[in-house]
Amino acid sequence: MIFFLALLIIASIFSTKISDKIGVPVLLVFLAVGIIVGSDVLGLIKFSDAQTTKRIADILLIFILFDGGFRTSRDDLQLVAKPATILATFGVLITAVVLGIAIHFIMDYEFMTSMMIGSIISSTDAAAVLLITRQNPLKRKIAATLNVESAANDPMAILLTLTFVGSLAGQGSTPIGFITSLLWQFTGGILTGYLVSKFARLLFDKLKSENRGYYYVLIVGVILLAYGSAEIIKANGIIAVFFMGYWLGNSDFVSKRGVSNFLEGVSTFSNMTLFLMLGLLAFPRSFSLVWKEGLLIATLMIFIARPIAVFLSTIPFRFTMKERLFLCWGGIKGAVPIVLATYPAAYGIDSNESVFNIIFFAVILSCLLQGSSLGHLARLFKLTIPKRPLSPFSVELHSVRRADLDMYEFQVFSTSFCQGKCIKDLHLGNEVVITSITRNAKILPPKGGVQLQTNDILFILAPIAKYHDLLNYLENG
Repeated sequence: MIFFLALLIIASIFSTKISDKIGVPVLLVFLAVGIIVGSDVLGLIKFSDAQTTKRIADILLIFILFDGGFRTSRDDLQLVAKPATILATFGVLITAVVLGIAIHFIMDYEFMTSMMIGSIISSTDAAAVLLITRQNPLKRKIAATLNVESAANDPMAILLTLTFVGSLAGQGSTPIGFITSLLWQFTGGILTGYLVSKFARLLFDKLKSENRGYYYVLIVGVILLAYGSAEIIKANGIIAVFFMGYWLGNSDFVSKRGVSNFLEGVSTFSNMTLFLMLGLLAFPRSFSLVWKEGLLIATLMIFIARPIAVFLSTIPFRFTMKERLFLCWGGIKGAVPIVLATYPAAYGIDSNESVFNIIFFAVILSCLLQGSSLGHLARLFKLTIPKRPLSPFSVELHSVRRADLDMYEFQVFSTSFCQGKCIKDLHLGNEVVITSITRNAKILPPKGGVQLQTNDILFILAPIAKYHDLLNYLENG
């Protein structure tokens, strides 16, 4: 078993090269690998336990969504806070309600079951959206709106799903109880995230260990602390870890750079494990029984529910028609809907797993159709910006003490003030040092006579307090 798992992980990692070339979300590759080695195809790994899947998936989602919050910048959130927040809350609610009503009347499903299905598939996948926007860099406003919405909309979908699943399982509440619970889940989760982020910063500053590994273990501990604390007070743990990640990611603390790299690895492993496991849980032969329902739900979601939600949610804001249409098409589905699709079976209300298979099929269609065409649509609508060349090298400052200095990257554009100037002619001050330059995938020593060129990437050691002034000088003079 361990041998096959090892091969599965290695094959999944290298199969991402395929997704990069054809522009398909990497989650589809992981799902495909899981399906191929699962019970219904090669039969190398037999797995069909929805309860175990739900438990493991819940834990993996904690780290995936924390990392989503950790990498949500304050500047991006402030730029699009209102539209992104409305899309992530009311947009999800509108999507769930519209889709649920459509399923009820068109497919003749029982009303509560229809609303449950609409809730399960109402959120946008952050991993898929981030992959597409990295491959096709977008203008800042539209990129920030889509990224923040996709990172922050999962909690609402989870709350709605739990509400309808609980109701169908005989654990429902009154409308007033639902609204009260919803408000507390959000406010309690946000408050818990804020308080634990403050406590986490204190712990990182007090640890003062020469062993970097302790800081990586500590971040795992405080993430679980945020989730567990929210659960104790009956708030939403997912909301708590997301907002804790946001506040911690936008503050300075000891060993932040190392912790960030560690979290990237944890999030990648969690995403990969999640999709592989969900692929193992799927039985392709059963798709022949539900493909019509899956196709219809995907069609209703993509062409009716999501557009209505986007257009209603963005009425107060200045988006062009092309930007609104792009946001409609950017509602790619992914991990969370498939995980939530395991909840009905786990609660004993989807014994034949038909809901799971329908949602699974609809998500695959969304990834294939929207995921593979979103980049083309961005270029058609002229919403893209030139792709930034990535340096194959990384120069980082790892510190186990709070420092006044940090290492920064700066890309030289054709319009930058420093373009064409020699390093010796730049007035950077005594506290700022250019440590190295990346040009054409090579590292150049930063000698005074080196003339800076377009697409050069500078690694600069500078005081944290002077970073914005330094950035402004290099860009504008």
